[in-house]
Amino acid sequence: MKYRLKIEVSLKPGQSDPEGETTAGLLKELGYRVEAVNVGKVYTFVLDASSKREAQGEAVEMCKRLLANPTKDDYVIRVEETR
Repeated sequence: MKYRLKIEVSLKPGQSDPEGETTAGLLKELGYRVEAVNVGKVYTFVLDASSKREAQGEAVEMCKRLLANPTKDDYVIRVEETR
């Protein structure tokens, strides 16, 4: 069965986010009343797995091995069946 995965990787609280700070500063200069900007990455893909549980487990493994740095990143995984 095929599953659509969406993995959002973001910095853990307290981690420096220079890209977010720069973006917030530029938006303020453009007149937007932004308080803070946090920059992250979103990965979306389709995975072939025998169950939703297996797809979730593989997504966690992908995050641990490649997509997220456990020292500085948090991640959220969403899994849904495709048709």
